[in-house]
Amino acid sequence: MLPTPSNSPRVVLAPRTNTLNTPQLKLASQSLPTPPADLKRVKRRLAIEEKPIQKRIKLDTNPMQDKLMTPTDVEVTRASRNTSFQLHTRFIASPATICRRHAPSTFPILQSFVSSNKSDVFKCHSIGEDTYLTPPYACSYSNGAKAGRTAYLAVATEQGSVHILNTSKRNDWDPEPQRTTIQPHHNGVFDVKWSLDDTSLATCSGDQSTRISCTKTGAITHVLRGHNSTVKCVAWDSSNRSLVATGGRDGAICLWDLRIGERLQGNDLIAVGPVLTIHGAHEDTIIKSKPKPRKGKQQPTPRTITSLLYPDSAPYGLVSSSSSDGILRYWDLRKPVTSKKSRSTKPVLPSEVNTSSIDPTSLHGSKRPRGIITLAQGTGPSAGLIFGIGADSRIHTYDLPTLTPRNMFSHESLQTSSFYVGLSVSPCGRWLACGGSGKKGNSFLFDVENAGRLGAAQQKGIELKGLTADVGAVDWAQDSLATCLDDGLVRVWRPDLEMHIQCLKAPKENRWDWVCST
Repeated sequence: MLPTPSNSPRVVLAPRTNTLNTPQLKLASQSLPTPPADLKRVKRRLAIEEKPIQKRIKLDTNPMQDKLMTPTDVEVTRASRNTSFQLHTRFIASPATICRRHAPSTFPILQSFVSSNKSDVFKCHSIGEDTYLTPPYACSYSNGAKAGRTAYLAVATEQGSVHILNTSKRNDWDPEPQRTTIQPHHNGVFDVKWSLDDTSLATCSGDQSTRISCTKTGAITHVLRGHNSTVKCVAWDSSNRSLVATGGRDGAICLWDLRIGERLQGNDLIAVGPVLTIHGAHEDTIIKSKPKPRKGKQQPTPRTITSLLYPDSAPYGLVSSSSSDGILRYWDLRKPVTSKKSRSTKPVLPSEVNTSSIDPTSLHGSKRPRGIITLAQGTGPSAGLIFGIGADSRIHTYDLPTLTPRNMFSHESLQTSSFYVGLSVSPCGRWLACGGSGKKGNSFLFDVENAGRLGAAQQKGIELKGLTADVGAVDWAQDSLATCLDDGLVRVWRPDLEMHIQCLKAPKENRWDWVCST
């Protein structure tokens, strides 16, 4: 082979290109040495400690595995938030209400509710000699019953007496457990509520007073006077057992502190006056002070306060309803800071934070607004919602704290022709129960677990048939529902699938012993 000329392009471009074959250095071995196994484990452990492995969050579609907030979690959250309203966003803006799938219906459970004609019926005995039974106006389960302990039910009657019943499940041949009967009033009791520790009962009556009674001894400990008419509703503060709110037919909301009062001579009875009074709470006027009498002119009928509740998500708030329309009002009970230079001696009234922007009772073909009879707040999956049964025979849903109307529940047989129909949410927050008036006079159950989710389809309710009179007050325990009938009876319902199937297979044979839903 001839040698390459020195002036050839290959020789000239060789320093500038890699076209020439240059000698390669050979490695001592053909492969790198493998590190020891101990070193591998050490490095892997350090990597895990510095940056933990991120796992995907699996959305839970089982409603029975929902985790509710414990009281400890609520207290920690309250302390870490600046305002009380921000606590509520934990329920509204949580993944459970925004991105979670709709929970399956619990209709099979609601359809299995039955009531025994022997062991689930309680009589409200009259204190007079001319009658045998007296109609119950209100009922309330203790906080212990809602938590799964002994199911004590307080039933208030037309004659001012309160019966404390033990409605725990028993056999048909077992006698009724010993009941406690107290007489706080000598007029009709329109509402009864247990204190936070179940040691006291608050009752409001047509005698224009509210009384606090001891559940162990039956003695009256406090008498609250401040209304000029019948007291219609009462509510205990959810964060302080000494604070009570009442509403009456005089249109006023009174706030009470049981630690402030005057002990009457000769006994242990304490007379308490209201700390603050919101006169005309649901009137259209801005000033909520006591109206001045007008000479020669008849005073307009005040708008009755029908229901009060303290929202669990806002410890300083109070929600009220009236008999005039479906508008709810949200009150901030914290006293505003005033200037030290101010010399005014007038009491500072609570401020009205929110009001319903739309009256839902006038959106379904009604010519005039209808009032709200009873309010109940949701919990668990229905937390952040308020349910109100209206005089238009519908159950309306409101958001907290904006009080914006949302979904609506109804039944073709539901009638609310009187202001004695009750409403209650189950302790699990999945079910809603209400009474009914009119010719049919039955009670109704609704599945409200998906009521707070967008696009939730309205489901038909379950009607508890076989009742002999109008159903007024209702309330839930953990595993039972109590309904008050105008004929002087209190009936308790429980879920029992086997007995429900037997009643459907042989209705004539079982109708003497059981009443079932349809």
